[in-house]
Amino acid sequence: MLFMMIVKASKNSEAGNLPSPELMEAMTKYNEELVNAGVRVMAKGLHPSSNGIRLSFPKSGEKSVVTEGPFTETEELIAGFILIDVKSREEAIEWAMRMPDPQGNGEGQIELRQVF
Repeated sequence: MLFMMIVKASKNSEAGNLPSPELMEAMTKYNEELVNAGVRVMAKGLHPSSNGIRLSFPKSGEKSVVTEGPFTETEELIAGFILIDVKSREEAIEWAMRMPDPQGNGEGQIELRQVF
């Protein structure tokens, strides 16, 4: 079963601030555990939305509208993701619960979603 752990953006990540050395070390260790367990498929961080582009489709059948970032609604943005291949939903939750606070400072939030 594939699951995506979606790391939600924060004001800090949108400002382009890198995690502290301690958090980088904790995340490296966590990713090594995922790899050693054979469950990590892919893990990537994303640039801030200031480098992003959003396409919207306001009218069906018409040309899309392109909007350049930054996007201000940080609670709706993502900063990165980890794709894992596990045996059950419960195992996915266990792995997600082991992740260090991905933003530090109590700002981190992870959304766990099963992939079709």
